[in-house]
Amino acid sequence: MSLAAVDISPRPDLREVQAPDRAVIITRTLSPFAPPSSMRPQPRGSQTYQVAQAETLVSRGGIRFEPVLSAMTSPRPIERPRVRIVRPVATASAVRPLPGVSGRVAKLKGERICRDNSIRGRKISSIPGKLRGCGVRNPVQVISVDGVPLSRAATMDCDTARALKTWVQKGVKPAVGRLGGGVASLKVAAHYSCRTRNNRPGGKISEHGKGRAIDISAINLQNGRSLSVLTGWRDPVQGKVLKKMHKTACGPFGTVLGPNSDRYHKDHFHLDTARHGRGPYCR
Repeated sequence: MSLAAVDISPRPDLREVQAPDRAVIITRTLSPFAPPSSMRPQPRGSQTYQVAQAETLVSRGGIRFEPVLSAMTSPRPIERPRVRIVRPVATASAVRPLPGVSGRVAKLKGERICRDNSIRGRKISSIPGKLRGCGVRNPVQVISVDGVPLSRAATMDCDTARALKTWVQKGVKPAVGRLGGGVASLKVAAHYSCRTRNNRPGGKISEHGKGRAIDISAINLQNGRSLSVLTGWRDPVQGKVLKKMHKTACGPFGTVLGPNSDRYHKDHFHLDTARHGRGPYCR
């Protein structure tokens, strides 16, 4: 190839490259959750990270890269203030005694008596009789039996207390069932009293005078109503319940008297633990 051919070759001429009038700045914002470049923990203080001065990297072409970390809030949740919950406390005025039960008796828990945890009350001193045949040796004052309170503390001996518990447990509660919410208390008409039968002058000493009897005039229910012997005995609903518990008293007690026995017992059940040769006497 000749030198002339080389001189006319279409090879482009070299051009002069000029630097740009101004540098282009490219910024990038780091993710708030990106790990910091340093493993040293940062102070929490105001919980805001700031960059005081950006580092500038200049490339060959005059392009600068400035890593910028925007102000951000720490992802750590702010601690919530502790809230104190104040629970209402029942006051004495908000507590109602059981219907038919005096406040004094209802508040008494009593102690275990007659060697039975389900009979509660207290032991008292022996009672001498004012009349011949009266009096109780080793008497107790019963305030509840099988979890059912009495309207007032009743004085009797332990045999009678145990008979009362058995009757409530196996007779009264099953007869009432869920009627009126169940049994709340027993209304006591009479307990120990040194007197003759039916208060007749010259008569025999009543079992009440020996601590062997208790009279129940009504069964109080949880809803505030009551099964009254006087008004409920002939009622189609109440009468059925009262007659059932009257019948179940025969056995635990030796004598059971109600409205069908005589005029003296038209308003209550007389229950005593006297034993008769031919078995329980129930009218």
